[in-house]
Amino acid sequence: MSDERQEVLAVKNAHRRELMGRPNVVGVGVGYKAVQGAPTVELSIVALVQKKVPAAALTRQALVPAAVDGVPTDVVPVGALWVQQGRADRWRPAPGGVSLGHYLVSAGTFGVVVRDQASGDRLILSNNHVLANSNNASPGDPILQPGAVDGGNISQDTIARLERFCPVSYASEPGTCGTANTYALVGNALARLAGSKHRLQVLQVDPEAVNLVDAAVARPDDDGAVLDEILEIGEVSGTVEAELGMAVRKSGRTTGLTTGMISVLHTTVEVNYGEGRVAQFEDQIVSTPMSQGGDSGSLLVAGGSQQAVGLLFAGSQQVTIFNPIQAVLDCLSVTI
Repeated sequence: MSDERQEVLAVKNAHRRELMGRPNVVGVGVGYKAVQGAPTVELSIVALVQKKVPAAALTRQALVPAAVDGVPTDVVPVGALWVQQGRADRWRPAPGGVSLGHYLVSAGTFGVVVRDQASGDRLILSNNHVLANSNNASPGDPILQPGAVDGGNISQDTIARLERFCPVSYASEPGTCGTANTYALVGNALARLAGSKHRLQVLQVDPEAVNLVDAAVARPDDDGAVLDEILEIGEVSGTVEAELGMAVRKSGRTTGLTTGMISVLHTTVEVNYGEGRVAQFEDQIVSTPMSQGGDSGSLLVAGGSQQAVGLLFAGSQQVTIFNPIQAVLDCLSVTI
């Protein structure tokens, strides 16, 4: 170790407690000072902060001094620091980006904490098919963190209760008409007798059924059990409209933090919900592949800011599909 570095380290150690005691500071070390984002060859005491705040907005006690005992300082934003806990594990308090789901659903992703427009209460945002079991849930149903497939159970892991959801209207789904089902039953019996391998299936078809969002919110049982920030992204503030070519990112239960680019806008898509159900969505955002099963409910965030862009709900190996965030907020009467 060079003499210069030893000297800087000695100053850092002498002032470590004082610097760590300042709000927003989460670490102190030794490194090369950066100027306008580019590293120099000047050694400095580096203060790691959750987020960078303009000096004018800080009190004297909170401000990291420009130098300590003649050694220059540098301030580097690093976000909140977490142990490398699995996203499918139990988190308390829970940030966005971890496993979550209705007690009858395998698991999706805790998107982000939003605020109720009327009351200002904090609510958990995710998909209808994650929190409301694809329309088959009732307000007050238990929401687990982690989700059931990750070992969550009602007695120990209920973190919230379903508050409300935007219903999904299906373009086609299994039929409930008694006459049609009887006709199919008789027809299939005759087909079996005749040795045919073809069968009749009754579907309820509504070509006019169109959706904008697959979204729901849940109310935490304990307000302190959820965090405003998203794992590896931090706190999100405000929204921004999607643009072609925009760099974006998301934090999800299965694939963690991934990045991509918006490739298609104003998209009409048909999405399979299983069990013969297909729903059509309008005005959707399509990105390069960023997700796998279990990432549903992740918040799409701009690559160059902390603004929300969309809500992940579907995808394939080739693309990921998002609801526009403003449509989500409007439908649920919430704000970021």
